[in-house]
Amino acid sequence: MEQQKDSKVWFITGASRGFGRIWTEAALKRGDKVAATARKPESIAALKEEFGENVLILKLDVTNANEAKEAVEQAYAHFGKLDIVLNNAGYSLVGTIEESSTDDVRALYETNVIGPLNVIKAALPILREQGHGHILGTSSNLGHFTLPVIGYYASSKWAFEAIHESLALEIKDYGIKVTIIEPGAYATEFGTPESLKFAEGMDIYKDYKDNFFETLRNFKRGDPNATPEAIFKVIDDENPPLRIFLGNQALPLMRDVYAARLATWEAWADVADAAQGNIE
Repeated sequence: MEQQKDSKVWFITGASRGFGRIWTEAALKRGDKVAATARKPESIAALKEEFGENVLILKLDVTNANEAKEAVEQAYAHFGKLDIVLNNAGYSLVGTIEESSTDDVRALYETNVIGPLNVIKAALPILREQGHGHILGTSSNLGHFTLPVIGYYASSKWAFEAIHESLALEIKDYGIKVTIIEPGAYATEFGTPESLKFAEGMDIYKDYKDNFFETLRNFKRGDPNATPEAIFKVIDDENPPLRIFLGNQALPLMRDVYAARLATWEAWADVADAAQGNIE
């Protein structure tokens, strides 16, 4: 495939399904090169047949720091540069706060929080040496608010967002950009058994969770195949946003969420101010 003069090199985690697969294929179709990673490389082997030398298939479990370092270095050695590092691998833990075990929560954070950090830390020396690069992370509109039953998943995205926001400030002087991608509800494989871990249930929450799942089933979901152009606009912009929603539902929702928070803070402002004290 003939390359564009300004083609970019991507490193993408979780490329086997959902947004990861869609964005990998879209980047390749526009003439970019992609180091596509997955826990099971055979799940993305067909990309090699279609896109040839433009794609490098790598095995990567993001929870393994050594594996992340090796994969990033292989991608750089193969393509000679890294322009886009996209952390997309992740899953959701389904269960109330009481039901979910400490081990399940720890495993969730290993994938959703520590995993991206392993990739970022492996890539930063390369991006810094280049003097350019763009780190993208797939979060969620649940990085701003939460819902019952998937509170631990939302909490992992709150941590993910805080880390990326701090990172953006720390590395901007090296020419490295950061963008947090915040999708709403989409008709991807996210939500299938492969992308979910269910906590052991407690009878006391059964009816509550049944009602919650019924509400989720009624959510209007976006078309994931409509999203690549938004990602391309972000990576091609000289001044990309720190955050971008995907879909038309998040912004109206966030207006209500933050309006309610501001109203509460304002209502309690006198109490908060009094707690400042008066130290001379």
